Amino acid sequence: MHPEELTAWLRLTLSEGVGSTTARRLLAAFGLPQAIFRQSEAALQACGATAAQARALCSEPEALAARIEGARQWLALPGAEGGGPARGIVTLGDARYPRSLLETEDPPLLLYVLGAPRFVEGECEPFPSSRCLAVVGSRNPTAQGADNARQFARALRAAGLGIVSGLALGVDAAAHEGALDDPGDASVPATIAVVGTGLDRVYPRRNLDLARRIAQHGLIVSEYPLGTPPLPPNFPRRNRIISGLSQGTLVVEAALASGSLITARLAAEQGREVFAIPGSIHAPQSRGCHALIRQGAKLVESAQDVLEELRMPAAGAAPDRSDGAGVPPEGEGGEAGSGPHADLLEALGFDPVSFDALQARTGRDTAGLQVALLELELEGRVARLPGGLFQRMGRG
Repeated sequence: MHPEELTAWLRLTLSEGVGSTTARRLLAAFGLPQAIFRQSEAALQACGATAAQARALCSEPEALAARIEGARQWLALPGAEGGGPARGIVTLGDARYPRSLLETEDPPLLLYVLGAPRFVEGECEPFPSSRCLAVVGSRNPTAQGADNARQFARALRAAGLGIVSGLALGVDAAAHEGALDDPGDASVPATIAVVGTGLDRVYPRRNLDLARRIAQHGLIVSEYPLGTPPLPPNFPRRNRIISGLSQGTLVVEAALASGSLITARLAAEQGREVFAIPGSIHAPQSRGCHALIRQGAKLVESAQDVLEELRMPAAGAAPDRSDGAGVPPEGEGGEAGSGPHADLLEALGFDPVSFDALQARTGRDTAGLQVALLELELEGRVARLPGGLFQRMGRG
């Protein structure tokens, strides 16, 4: 991008009191930002700007010089030449700007992007929304919920979809990790993380290594200027980008008061598909999904359910509902089956249960039950939860 053009776009985003709606109205009237700044206050007001907005647009923001220098230094950081991530800024007037976001009610004026050079530098389409699916959910999922997120994302990625999420702890992180287990098709980002901070920082810090892996095989995206800290209002606002970059949104687990439900609502308003995985009636993390299903979201039990709704073929062989993503249907691996711990798996069911309740259900002695649970835990068939509870995993 030419320095003069970058300066104009950054100035437009920094002009005090000028929101994206007013900015888009002025862009429609005058063209590129450079033309906006050549107008008089009267001309700007004639096209919908308030008097205060017109004054702000006709005077250079105090932070502009520092912001421009920061952006240039960030763009110039060594990366792609040494095998690292590339950096870019995609504006509303850029041919690479995601078309699906243009179709939403409030598209951001520009996007900062960090990731694999083939996507940032234009070799491959960076935002193929028809081949992307958002996967979102609780920051504090159950063990089964986190496993479902990873398994669904892995299976959907294997079918050629890019997984879009928000780099938060819990379901978001599990979904990104599932997509990265086998990055697959290099023409589509394995996963896209839409964040609520500037791209010169990672939040939460626990996901720093994950962010680095995403930047190798996909993209990290933000509408927020470099240096923006993790401010609470930014996270629900970025959700419109998560849903806007995707042809549908899958909610894995969500409480009734959840940012994931905001994403699902935005997806529905944008005319995108909404999917939800049902869960235990006793789990608070399932209530948001159940509410979505009552409101018309599509109930899914496997990744194949999603692919069929999107009319996409599964990866590999003929469709198989026991694809490892979610609880297998009855009669297809969902039974406890035979084996030394079949009665214990049957007694566990799929809801969290205490040790005492398991002992009462099975009649096993304390030592024997502890050994059996440990063996199942090591096999990945049972998870140990906070509060001394145990939960059978869908693969068990």
